Amino acid sequence: MSRDDMANTPGLDLDSMLLALNPFIDSQEEGSKEQEALKLAQAALLYIRDSAKEAEFARYYTQFSDTSFTVEVSQDFESRAEADQWLASGKARDSERVRIAGKGYMVVEAQGRLLFMVAPLPEELKTDEAE
Repeated sequence: MSRDDMANTPGLDLDSMLLALNPFIDSQEEGSKEQEALKLAQAALLYIRDSAKEAEFARYYTQFSDTSFTVEVSQDFESRAEADQWLASGKARDSERVRIAGKGYMVVEAQGRLLFMVAPLPEELKTDEAE
């Protein structure tokens, strides 16, 4: 896949994405975790581009964005407070998928503790595509 082919794949115009991150980086407090996360995302895109990994990334992105798959949701919570209580109970497992107030999340282990990471469910992605 050439750079031109990538530009024709929705969401994979790396040069545009690199530039699109700038206003978000600039709007964050200097040295904040949010600013550092955005800078890291920008560096990752640069790495993909500069190491000629566009085709490999495009294949990964296509699989990642595929909404034809199914996801097993282990828990369904009405509220974030209810989900946080379950997470604190010790019953949650890394990579477990849950629904909180209709939105998809994944339990992830980071820095020795379990957290919720936003991870849209296939039905959420299909809704986003229709808009």
